[in-house]
Amino acid sequence: MPLPLMAITFGIGWVVRKRGRYRLGDNLMVVAVVLLLLAAWAPVADGLLEPLESKYAALMEWPEHSDIDAVVVLGGGWQPEQPWSITGRLSESSGFRLMEGVRLWNQRPDLPLLVSGGGTDPEMTMAHGYAEAAESLGVPSEQIVKLTSPKDTAEEAIEVKALLGDGAQVLLVTSASHMPRAVQHFEQVGLKPVAAPTHYLVKQQEAIAYWIPSARELRKTERAIYEAFGLIAIHWEH
Repeated sequence: MPLPLMAITFGIGWVVRKRGRYRLGDNLMVVAVVLLLLAAWAPVADGLLEPLESKYAALMEWPEHSDIDAVVVLGGGWQPEQPWSITGRLSESSGFRLMEGVRLWNQRPDLPLLVSGGGTDPEMTMAHGYAEAAESLGVPSEQIVKLTSPKDTAEEAIEVKALLGDGAQVLLVTSASHMPRAVQHFEQVGLKPVAAPTHYLVKQQEAIAYWIPSARELRKTERAIYEAFGLIAIHWEH
């Protein structure tokens, strides 16, 4: 989380300067401001995130010569307590993931659509939100399988394997930046994922706003750092 980290660094610099260590304090404050501006600058944010998002190409059509057992939509976020329509309660990433999953499932409606994601209320999990939204988009309830217990990607992979069996081939739908980590998790448990990335954050821009630091770019940097640590963590999660 670059913003709080740099704020803490700046605060430490200010305290150090107040205690008479002017050069050290000034250097810490300058470094904090410069790093924060770089993290919020599109060329840096895109440079960090683009290698993750470009690892797997978007899946335009159903993959040929593949024996797919299910379409799997990984969990994101939603706000079940809000008095909005079901699509409004899904987070941005969840909305993109579900739309892509339903789009692909419509090409093979004989397959199950697995929707995943736990929650604090066992009756109002992310999977329940996905299922309600998928039904409203025309997916029959009997074709939807809710995975309500997973709290992270590793648990999602384990539960999909428990349901479909070792070696099952699944169409895996998640955000493009999350896909490299998700594929590794599914491969680690013995599944054969076919990547179907969506929700791209890196976009080609030529407007002057591209060169001005912004909170949007800061979130992209944070996402890149988060996924980088997630890839490292895979080694002890399985």
